[in-house]
Amino acid sequence: MRKTDLGTFKEQPFPPSRTATVDTVHIGKTRHHVPVLLEVDVTRAREVIAARKKEAGEEISFAGWATKCLAQAASEHKRMHALRKGRGKLVLFDDVDVAMTIYREYTGDDAGERLPMPVVIRRANEKAVGEISAEVRAAQTLSLEPGQQWLRPEGGAPDPWLWRLFAALPWPARKWLVWKPLLGDPYRVKRTMGTVLVTSAALSGSPAWAIPIGIHPLIVALGSISRKPALVEERIEPRDMLSLSVLFDHDVVDGLPVARFVRRLTGLLEGAFGLEAEKAGSEE
Repeated sequence: MRKTDLGTFKEQPFPPSRTATVDTVHIGKTRHHVPVLLEVDVTRAREVIAARKKEAGEEISFAGWATKCLAQAASEHKRMHALRKGRGKLVLFDDVDVAMTIYREYTGDDAGERLPMPVVIRRANEKAVGEISAEVRAAQTLSLEPGQQWLRPEGGAPDPWLWRLFAALPWPARKWLVWKPLLGDPYRVKRTMGTVLVTSAALSGSPAWAIPIGIHPLIVALGSISRKPALVEERIEPRDMLSLSVLFDHDVVDGLPVARFVRRLTGLLEGAFGLEAEKAGSEE
C-alpha cells in the first residue's frame, strides 16, 4: 500500500496473544513486586555445558539449567512462590511449575512473524537438567496449528477462536470474565500458568538487567552474560558474569527470607548445580 504523504507500508492483524500481554502488563503494574539486581558468576556452568556438547554432542539449554536452579531454590523456600487465597490465607506449593517464554513463528494471517509463546515446565524441581532442556527443545519444535499461540504439549491449549473472542472483548469484560476468576483462585493459577516465571533479555556486550512486569509471585529475568574481571580466591580472573533480576511479591514475603533465597539461588548457579552430577552419572 502506498500513500503519497506516507511512503510505502502494510497493515497486518494484531495478534490476539498480544492482548493477553497488554493485560498482563496492566495487571502487573498493580502488583507489589520488588526487584533485586544481581551479578552471578556462571563461568563453571558454561564450561560444563560446553564440555558436554563437545564430548557427547549433548545440547544443554542455559535457560533450562537456570530454570532447574531456580526451581530447586524455590522448592526450599516455598514462600517465595506462594499465592494468596482470599484475604486470610496463603497457599504454599511443594511442586514448582515454571513458566517460560519460547519464541515461535506465528502461523496465522501474517506467517513469518515470531511471537513469544508460553510453556509451563511442570515439577521442574524434580526434573534433571537434561529433562528440562529436552522440554525446552521440544517446545521450540512443537508442531503448531494455524493461529495457535500457546505451547501446551500436554494438551488443553485454548483454541484459536477463543483467542479471537478474548481479544474482541473490551478490557472491563476481559478483567471480570477472565482475569478475576483466574487470579482469584491460586489452584487455577498454578494449573494454568505455574507459580514462577523465567524470562530472558540476553543482550550481548555490556552488563544489562531486565526488570519485567508480570503477574507471577516470583519472576526471574536472565540478562546479559559479560566477561569481566572478578576476585577468585584472592586472584583477579576474567569470569562470565550473568546479570540476573529477581522480582518477589512483597505482599507475601519480606527481605530476610528473600535474602536467604537469593543466597541459595546464587550458590546453585555459581556451583553449576545439576550439571556435573548428571555428567558423572552418565559416565558410570
